[in-house]
Amino acid sequence: MRILVRGDSGFARDSLMTWCEDNHVDFLFGLAGNTRLYDRIASLSAEVRDEAATTGRAARGFASFDWITKDSWTRRRRVVAKAEWRHGNRYHRFIVTTLPQGMSDPRHLYEQIYCARGDMENRIKECQMDLFSDRTSSHTIRANQLRLWFSAAAYVLLTALQRLALGQTSLETATCGTIRARLLKIATRVTLSVRRIVLSMPDMFPCQHEFALAHARLRRLRQAI
Repeated sequence: MRILVRGDSGFARDSLMTWCEDNHVDFLFGLAGNTRLYDRIASLSAEVRDEAATTGRAARGFASFDWITKDSWTRRRRVVAKAEWRHGNRYHRFIVTTLPQGMSDPRHLYEQIYCARGDMENRIKECQMDLFSDRTSSHTIRANQLRLWFSAAAYVLLTALQRLALGQTSLETATCGTIRARLLKIATRVTLSVRRIVLSMPDMFPCQHEFALAHARLRRLRQAI
């Protein structure tokens, strides 16, 4: 199994990168810009700036090169640079990675692999805000770990429900909080009998169609197993 660790510039520490390299773990970390790095891509930056000035639109270019700091790194590493100019201002970014040149070109590496880290952070925030994974106020580590497991399990269940049963509905791209509020938090009358449990939902339930469709899809999946 190949492991890729992504993170912002706070993770671009020589000790962590060296550990990843020694243990065959790939990484893709943001790298804080400095004068030496800006000088390294000066020609690329000038080309992109001229293109933006000519077209009147934002322009960007990419470069990849081997790099080593003056004293904080113990070895040379691959750095990918994004040079971008918008409205007369520069927005240059750098990342450092173990992924080799032949595996991914600089643009794809930055736009498709590194920038996907932002969506990952959104998913973590969704788990925190919608499924309460930030509630770790218990007095013991094990209790807090268990609470995190419950939140993680709830996230897996809700995303599986969305993937398997809510496609092509109004909840297809909804957050976990929206699915909880609109599909699961329903005022329901429960009637118990000898043979069955009857759940009576209100006639004005706004997501009747989505609920019925999800139920039917899950039943078909169960029968197919």
